Amino acid sequence: MDATTRLAADQLARMRGMTAMYHRRFFFDVNLTTVMLLALFVVGWWEVEEAFLLIPVVALIGAVATAFDSSYLVFARWYAAYLETYLNDRMDDRILVGSDLENLYLFPLGARKIVTIPLSGGFSWFSFVTIFYTTIGALAYVFGLMNAWDVLVAAPTGAIVLYLVGLVGLTLAALVVGVWWFVGGEGERRLGSVLDARFGGPSRAPENRE
Repeated sequence: MDATTRLAADQLARMRGMTAMYHRRFFFDVNLTTVMLLALFVVGWWEVEEAFLLIPVVALIGAVATAFDSSYLVFARWYAAYLETYLNDRMDDRILVGSDLENLYLFPLGARKIVTIPLSGGFSWFSFVTIFYTTIGALAYVFGLMNAWDVLVAAPTGAIVLYLVGLVGLTLAALVVGVWWFVGGEGERRLGSVLDARFGGPSRAPENRE
């Protein structure tokens, strides 16, 4: 194996390590958020109702953190896909098919999606799990705010305004930037622009490889 091929293989191994790490990180953040939300609900129902005010904040932080984990997973998968194609070409044998399996079994790259949920076709168990946790987080956000409402309206006006403006503003900002980055495809376009320039054009992009 020449030095260039070995370097590409080493980079592929590194990207595979990143995909494994960010899968673990995703579930660590999901589990941490879940434990914190349950603990805050219990504390709130033990008549420390101020705890309910923290539930929407924790749910929002959890959503942003897991989306960040997913963004790095997408990053690693894109680079791995191009490296696999490059190595297959060098070896004149299509032996590396990990990226093809991931596209079909997990979620497709290069397609419009909400983080990891494809908007057309390619739905999978991975997509369902993402919807499952997202729905639970959204329900906890709303339910926590409902339980906190009496405490909130009893607070000074300045505190009410600060809390609602901060919470709603950050929520809207996360949604707008998330739509731009994931649904609009800005993140994957940036990856493709660099990888296409190095590896030979959009025909080699994950969604176009044969």
